Formats: sequence, structure tokens, C-alpha cells
Amino acid sequence: MAPVQFQQNFRSLWVCSLCKARFSTSSRSYQAFRKPNQRVPSQPTRTRFAPSPTGFLHLGSLRTALFNYLLAKRTGGSFLLRLEDTDKRRTVKTAEERLYRDLQWAGLEWDEGPEIGGPYGPYRQSERTALYREHAEKLLESGHAYRCFCSTERLHNLAKERSKLGLPTEYDRTCEGISTEESSERAAKGESFTIRLKVPAKYPDFTDLVYGKIGRGHNTPVHYKFGQAAYEDPVLLKSDGQPTYHLANVVDDHHMEITHVIRAAEWISSTPKHIALYDAFGWKPPLFAHVGLLEDETHQKLSKRNADIDITAYEKDGIFPEALLNFAALLGWSHNLKSDVMDLQELIKNFDLKFTKGNTVVAFGKLWFLQRAHAERYLRGGGKEYESMISQLSEVVKAQLSSEECSALLQPTEPWGPSDVWGIPEVSLKKPTDYRDLQTLVADVLHIDAKNYTNASRFFERNEYFFKPIRQTQRSYPATHTVPFRVDFQMLLYLRNNILFGEWTHDAIHERIEGILKEYKLDQETKDKKKLSDDDMKVVSKVFHTFLRWAITGGKPGPSIADIMEILGKRETFFRLEAAASANVKETTASLSETGLEVR
Repeated sequence: MAPVQFQQNFRSLWVCSLCKARFSTSSRSYQAFRKPNQRVPSQPTRTRFAPSPTGFLHLGSLRTALFNYLLAKRTGGSFLLRLEDTDKRRTVKTAEERLYRDLQWAGLEWDEGPEIGGPYGPYRQSERTALYREHAEKLLESGHAYRCFCSTERLHNLAKERSKLGLPTEYDRTCEGISTEESSERAAKGESFTIRLKVPAKYPDFTDLVYGKIGRGHNTPVHYKFGQAAYEDPVLLKSDGQPTYHLANVVDDHHMEITHVIRAAEWISSTPKHIALYDAFGWKPPLFAHVGLLEDETHQKLSKRNADIDITAYEKDGIFPEALLNFAALLGWSHNLKSDVMDLQELIKNFDLKFTKGNTVVAFGKLWFLQRAHAERYLRGGGKEYESMISQLSEVVKAQLSSEECSALLQPTEPWGPSDVWGIPEVSLKKPTDYRDLQTLVADVLHIDAKNYTNASRFFERNEYFFKPIRQTQRSYPATHTVPFRVDFQMLLYLRNNILFGEWTHDAIHERIEGILKEYKLDQETKDKKKLSDDDMKVVSKVFHTFLRWAITGGKPGPSIADIMEILGKRETFFRLEAAASANVKETTASLSETGLEVR
């Protein structure tokens, strides 16, 4: 876990637990600091993503990986994957395998790291412990570190006592005064010890690529009236010989020649320790960019309890990898482009180090907007993503339909059978052989409603009437009585009786509907000897379309009714108009008889 979480938007004053030296991280305090000259480095960068296999990849860690990946690719550099797996007690057995799979699913392939190797390996910290011990010894020799022989019990009691007094709980440097000879002798005899960094009197300043120059002030011990003194002196090497994050992180970044580190702002308070370690070794540190934490809409840090779920959950919910990456990239990175919709290659092309200061509120409505936008892109461009959408939706349709329903769905769309069923002699008695293909049908539906695609299951629910017959219990009679009631069914039945003639395309169907409205207008004006105004016809048109949608879709919203009828086909459209009339024949008989029409 991160050592310190900065307060929301960095607006408040941070108080050093050792020296109580106050420094402000408000936006005003940065105005005088030098801003980085380059948002895109001119030389190839080496970046890394270094997760711990103690859990699964989630939105925040995916964003960290993405930012480092984009910077490396934008500059023609290398993106490394490194596992910080020294905490065996907390390691989750399947986390490493899941990490690889999730990154690959998202499209973030690493140039060096586990599974593929590289010139700076090994890339698991558990395989580099000898290197960490060697460098810890070097710090002992140079006087920048010392052995601490204090027992766990003593350290616990020290912290407990200090806490009661309201004092910082850091170390009191009891073991720092032990001579080199005595320290080496006790270690040689097998006495348990840790190795601590002897922090400098003043932490070095550093320039963050997001927040500018940051300094911690003097880190001299704080003397209280109780005569107590406290020193931060973090542990570098634990008593079992395993490194802490501070040592392993610095040693690995140096030996792997990392040039830039992009990480969450919760690590900004640890960076002075890391810079001090670089100075102790005589190494040049990488450049740091700390990006704000992710928050929910109540400004609480995003967690598993409030939607910071692992990446596999997004995959199972049908989120496109590029939509998720697009969403993650916009959480703290700003750009001047006209559109937020970008695939991975566009993100690489446009990425720079222009990050927003402060924390970022995660609004998941934006994710669904991007999901729909990418769906439309895939349908326009085709390719493997388009084929995947077709396949997934086809599987959902087959899972939701019985074998009988599936068979009926794929029947030929042209009318056929005894002429008395249709009321006209021109219908062929022979059943056509052009059965429908499920994937073609699915593709047709996707093309007319792509702007509303979120995932296969929700898309099926929205467009269920394309695939399943409308049950009578689903019909809700539209309460529209702004014009004479006979308008509605008179026109529906007229459309039903004339639907089998002519072309069956969107434009032809639309013209047929408009033609019915024009005929109705002419008929009414002839009967009433009164001209219908444009406003009157707008009302008539609205009512007619309301009843037509009720008849065809059960009243559900969706694409244009002409698009729906074209995909359903003549045969299914006829039967739905027939069923709509039959469903209300009792309550509409009186009105229909006024028109002289027969209910079939």
C-alpha cells in the first residue's frame, strides 16, 4: 500500500511528521516554480510498470501502466514490465498470470520483462535479492546506512509510547551510534538486524514534471519538551534479507536505465527518500511525474467498494479494450484535440506530459460514451473488432432464444403460403429457400443502432423485438387521443393491406408511410370539406407513428420505424400489424366500423 495519501487536490498544507516543517502544495505556491520546458522528451525514453502480484490489475494501475507505455511509444523508447514480488506473504497465487493476461487483453505489450526477457533482467525482484544486498552493503561502507539490531518488540513499544505522548513514531537512532566494528561483529555472530538509511540533514529538492519544484525543508531531528528525538531513517533491507520498496525501486530503476517514472501522487511523499538514495549512491535519478489520485463522485479515493474493480470485470462486461484505455488516458491527462475518442495509436501519437494537477473524479458515464463511440468506429471500419461484436451478439441471441424461436427468426422474409392468409392471390404457395443468416441479421441491427451499443447483453435487451415475437402481454396500448380514434387503426390496416407490394427498402417504406399520410389528408379534406392545416397533420403523423411503433415494436424506442420494418421483412411486418389489430379488436370494433374497413 502507498505510504501516504495526499489530501484532495493538494490544497491543504502537508505537515512533515518529523520536523513539522510546513510547505504548501496549493496552486499559488507553484506559480514561481520553473515549469518543464518539454512536454515530449526529445530522446527515446525508458519507462516501466512495476506492479506487485498481491492483487489484480485495476483501473488506477492500468492508468499508470498506460501513461508509461504511451510515453515510451511516443518517443520511440522502451516500456518495461517489472514484478515487485518480494512480499511472499501477501502474494496472490494467480495474480502474476492474470496480470500478463490483462495487460495483453488491453493491448499493452511490454518490450522487456517477464516471459520475454531483455538485456536488463531478471525482471522479478525475487530473482535480484543478491543485487540489493550488495548495494545495501555499499551504503554501510559509505556511512549512508547503518545496521539496526532493535527487536520488533522494542520498536513496537517505542512507537506505542511516542503515540501516547502525541509524538512522531519514527525511529530514535539508538543503533546509529554503534561502531562499525561492533556492528559487523554482531552481524557475523548471527544477530538479527535490519539496514536503515541515514537520512541527510536536508532532503534534496526535486522538480516534478507535474507540480514543479518540491522541497521538504530541513530534516534535522525534532526535540520536544520530553527530550525525545525522531528520525525518519527508513528500513532498506529487512531482517530476512529482503529489500523494502525504497531500496529495490531505486536500484532497479538505475540498473534498468529508467529515464522517466510516471506514478500516482500518493508516492510523492516518498520521492525525497528515493532522491536521497540516488545521491547516496552517486547516481542520477530519473525524472518523476506524479499524477493525481482517482476519486469517486463523493471525492473519496476510488476503491473496490466504489467501482475500482479489477480489469477482468470490464472485459466480462463487454467493454472494448480501446474504449477502456481511452477512458483511462483521460483520467488526469489533458489535450487540445476536438474529440476525446482515440484508439491506441491515436493516443500514442497525441500523448505528452500535460497532466492536470490534483485528483481526478471518475465519471463512468464517460466510459459508456466512449464505448458507444468506438462501437460506431468498428462498424464503419470493419476488422476483427467488428467481427467480435457480431460474434458476441449472435451468441447472446442464441442463448436467449429457444430452438423454435431461432428457427422462426431465420425464416425467409418474403410472404408465402395460401393466398387467403394474406388476402391477395399474388403470394407464392412455395416457401422461398433464402433463409436468413443470424450473423447477417445481427450485423443489420448493429448498423442501424450502433450509437446505442454498450455491450452485447444490453444491446439485445434494447433491440429484443428484432429477434423475438412481441407477446400480447408486452403490448401497452398507446394513450393518444388527440385526434379521432379511427385515424390510428384505419391507417395501420391500410398499411397492412398494402404492405406486400413494391420494393422493401428503407426509402420505399418511408415513402409508403408518407403516402398513407397524404392519402389520409386528402380523404379527410374531401369528407369534411375542410382543409387540414400543417399543425393538424403534424398531430396526425405523430399519432400514426406512435401506433405504428406500438404495433411493430410493442412501443419500445429504437431506430426509425422504416429501418426496423426493412430488417424485419414483409412477412414479419405483416403479421405484427395483423396481431396489433387483433389484440385490440374488441375495443376498436366500433371505431373501425365507422371506416368501412374489415379487421382480418
